[in-house]
Amino acid sequence: CFPGTDLKVTGIDFLKSQNCILHHTDAYNIENLVVRRGQAFLLQLNLSRELKATDKLSLRFGIGEKPMKVRGTLMSLNPRKEQDLSGWHISFIKSNGKECLLSITSSPRAPVGKYILNVKAGTNIYQPPNNAIYLLFNPWCKDDVVFLDDEAQRKEYVLNDTGYIYVGSANSIYGKPWNFGQFEEFILDACMYLLDKSNLKLSDRRDPVPVTRAMSALVNANDDRGVLLGNWSGNYSNGTSPTDWLGSIIILQKYYKTKQPVLYGQCWVFAGVLTTVMRCLGIPSRCVSNFNSAHDTNDNLRVDIYLNSSGEPLTSMSFDSVWNFHVWNDVWMKRTDLPTGFDGWQAIDSTPQEQSQGIFRCGPCSVKAVRDGDVYLPFDSTFVYSEVNADEVYWMAKDVNGKIKYTKVGTNTTSIGVNISTKAVGQNKRQDITAEYKFPEGSKEERMAMQRAMSFINPSRPVPRARYISAGPMADADSKPMAQPEVVSKSGLHLEISNKAALYPGNPLELAITVKTSNPGSWTVKLLGSCQLQSYTGKIEANLGCIKETVKLGGKAEMQIPLKVEPDVYMKTLVSVEDELLIQVIAIAEVQETNDKFTKEVAVNFEYPPITVEMPETAKLNQEFTCAFIFKNKLKVPLDNCKLLVEGLGIFKMSTFDEGDVQPGKIIKSEIICTATRLGEKKIIAKLISDQIKSISVEKAITIVK
Repeated sequence: CFPGTDLKVTGIDFLKSQNCILHHTDAYNIENLVVRRGQAFLLQLNLSRELKATDKLSLRFGIGEKPMKVRGTLMSLNPRKEQDLSGWHISFIKSNGKECLLSITSSPRAPVGKYILNVKAGTNIYQPPNNAIYLLFNPWCKDDVVFLDDEAQRKEYVLNDTGYIYVGSANSIYGKPWNFGQFEEFILDACMYLLDKSNLKLSDRRDPVPVTRAMSALVNANDDRGVLLGNWSGNYSNGTSPTDWLGSIIILQKYYKTKQPVLYGQCWVFAGVLTTVMRCLGIPSRCVSNFNSAHDTNDNLRVDIYLNSSGEPLTSMSFDSVWNFHVWNDVWMKRTDLPTGFDGWQAIDSTPQEQSQGIFRCGPCSVKAVRDGDVYLPFDSTFVYSEVNADEVYWMAKDVNGKIKYTKVGTNTTSIGVNISTKAVGQNKRQDITAEYKFPEGSKEERMAMQRAMSFINPSRPVPRARYISAGPMADADSKPMAQPEVVSKSGLHLEISNKAALYPGNPLELAITVKTSNPGSWTVKLLGSCQLQSYTGKIEANLGCIKETVKLGGKAEMQIPLKVEPDVYMKTLVSVEDELLIQVIAIAEVQETNDKFTKEVAVNFEYPPITVEMPETAKLNQEFTCAFIFKNKLKVPLDNCKLLVEGLGIFKMSTFDEGDVQPGKIIKSEIICTATRLGEKKIIAKLISDQIKSISVEKAITIVK
């Protein structure tokens, strides 16, 4: 080469395998380089000739439609100047003939997203093929606000692409296996599309607070034609029933392909998809299930439940509701926008329940602020606080001379916000995180937090909870509350609700209410009991029967009142509603001698026969193995229109087997021949759905070796 020959870049090696392992991004199924901010990565330039000291060379990283230096969206990095004003660094590692190895470190505050790289050598500009570099949040970097100082937690909350979402009821919690699949094909591009669609300013993409808030809005379809349309109607014929999804992958891939909301979601689906989006972008995230979750529409920390004279719920009368469970997300970050002390887990929720500043979104809300009662802090902390802390107040509505008269028949100050659950770190089991959201019920700290919260929620009434509720339901906020402290029963009355046999669909539901007294004296107890089929949001799908009994007990005694529901009373509803239904029992007892009233409510799940998965414990990479799914219908009823849905990340895409009608006692077996394309522990999820049973799930792990 002549000394004066123009310097040209002839190629760039993104050193993908080397960089991605160091950046924990090697699992992303994408051609491009994916790196995390605040951490060095290497690029090798191939040049037309050897680099000289007088040559001008700069690497330009641009983000957004019109990258500009003044806005911090265009970084022009000169290896001889070491640091750029934007906080990015570049340096020569070695220059060897026509090859030049460079180290680039982005700012730990750089906007997250897709950067376009071109290289200017003298007057020539080189634009490499695949020149988009994806820059993510970095929980491994001490200077990133999402830094999480625990490798096991980073593996779980950022890198784990499978998990469990806890559902059911407070009495019978079970884990729903879920494939998050944040590394699957098109998922990262779908998340980048959501970032663009959010219309966040690029400067806001530096900060996980506006990013997580925007994503909580975009995962639901309300307001912005986001990812998922919610539907709680029980009819999903023109879409996918929320109970049928095995994970987030198909939802996000379909959304990215069509740019149209996917049909349909309910809370665990919204939370599963939002976990995928967060982990994909590099923000540590976990699904959080709150059992007996209050939806308090008027922020008075009280949920009023109305019953008719038979003790059956009148759901049409109540604006508030209690969901058997509700699932949202926690995301990990420093809250630089709040006073000190509120870093760590923040609650966000993409289920469209309430508008926040005019849009269906929720959070981020500091979990510590919820626990301490600091509900004045943004965002939406009053709403989250009431979900885990409201009181249930039961009212009986009776017609007296053409007017509805309400009688308070019970208050429960400890039933809301129990068994708050997430998947344990590194283990397939449930971790109870209630203590992160609230102090122990009845403790001094809990009372202080409640008083603190009430002083912000309703400053004119600094009176803690329904222990001092107003005289009637929906009373004026201005009317003076009548002090009605919790009564301590003279009879020592206690109610228990149980089932005497397994609750299999097609069998009689054999339930019982046990009335107990523990104090000396003779007690006459009037008991009302009712049984309903309900969806997890508390919506009554069918009233299954009532009992009315008067029980006489003396001193320490108990009596069991049976409540039996025959299959023909409930099976028709079970088949016609496409949701997974629960059995709810409400018992109301009144001690005539003392006029004490008590209410007890329990929701339980149906029980199902299991699916068995047969496959080897280990398999070799890129070698075939067989996976068999076996199910025996041990129920007394046929299962109509059975489908088996299976999915294994890194092994096979979701497949559906139509099994037809499965008669009682019949065994079905389906096999899939699969080939693993990734090393390590992989999980296979199987789900059986039918008209009678909406969801039997199983998960099995296999280790893939070289």
